[in-house]
Amino acid sequence: MMTRLQDLRVALVHDWLVTLGGADRVLLALHHLFPRAPVYAALYDPAHMPEAFADLEVHTSWLQRLPGALARHRWLVPLMPSGVRGYDLSGFDVVFSNSHACAKGVSVPPGSVHICYCHTPMRYAWDLRETYLAALPLVARPLAAAGLSWLRSWDTTVAKTVDHFIANSAFVAARIRRYYGREAAVIHPPVDTTFFTPDGAAEEFFLVVSRLVPYKRVDLAVEAFTRLRRPLVVVGDGPELPRLRAMAGPTVRFAGEVSDAALRGYYRRCRALVFPGVEDFGLVPVEAQACARPVIAYGEGGALESVRDGVTGLFFREQSADALMDAVHAAEGQTFDPRVIRAHAETFSVQGFEARIGEFVMDRAPAKAA
Repeated sequence: MMTRLQDLRVALVHDWLVTLGGADRVLLALHHLFPRAPVYAALYDPAHMPEAFADLEVHTSWLQRLPGALARHRWLVPLMPSGVRGYDLSGFDVVFSNSHACAKGVSVPPGSVHICYCHTPMRYAWDLRETYLAALPLVARPLAAAGLSWLRSWDTTVAKTVDHFIANSAFVAARIRRYYGREAAVIHPPVDTTFFTPDGAAEEFFLVVSRLVPYKRVDLAVEAFTRLRRPLVVVGDGPELPRLRAMAGPTVRFAGEVSDAALRGYYRRCRALVFPGVEDFGLVPVEAQACARPVIAYGEGGALESVRDGVTGLFFREQSADALMDAVHAAEGQTFDPRVIRAHAETFSVQGFEARIGEFVMDRAPAKAA
């Protein structure tokens, strides 16, 4: 009895495809590894996804038919368990969920193996519960709190049905162990190191690339560089933008959402990337290092696994503007070797990711007759 990777019938299950994020880039790498695999997602908005997603065979849940669902997808999270349970996954050897929310809650038929690539235990139910509640109107919070408590219970229950977990970082593997009581292999997500490449000399500006939401702590960078009177470019958009603009000095510029090509240009030209939040892993620091630029990062979470302190960047250990300012001064006094930075980033290549995922699946897939 032998099985080859290309012989396996694989289904890819994703939370939603509405706006491009790190988990969606991982989905593209998984689709490249399993090109015949259909994708099951609660919601899909092709108009707001890059052209590369047009090649995917996407099946959506009943939530897709709700009026306004795509524009308010985060409000529908309490309904998504029902959506993902409705997929017909009969006939697949491997169900591979790519999950940061509800995708791991699929019903897997007998004889199939369920592998979950977990970007994080559901933030809504666990670490960021209070942050999400605080963003709601007061009148809506009691009902939302009850819904999030139910989601936490559901999340814990469905985690027991996953056959094998893969975490995107050791940081997330520890949280899987803490919240679910499960062990997880660690396979870091991929970065397209053939696209993000060095080219040209650095300029004087520093760079932040982020969705502008509170937990990303972009406010620390805006405050620090306003006080330092150093040039900072902020790439990204989100609900925090008005507040950040109001606190920014004349040396801080907001570039908004940009294309991948424009983003690569910013990486190539920046003096260093600034990464002030705590991320489960964080592709942005690796993309910057692939362009041979150092990273100044808060020393918690996934950054500890993607940045080599003193070699490819520097950590600041207190999440404050003062600590970030000290790190900027330290970075300005240090010389980083672009070749070493680039070589480190290449360890997170798409090819390496696909090889590790392929080996993991082959070791655990049902045997098939040769």
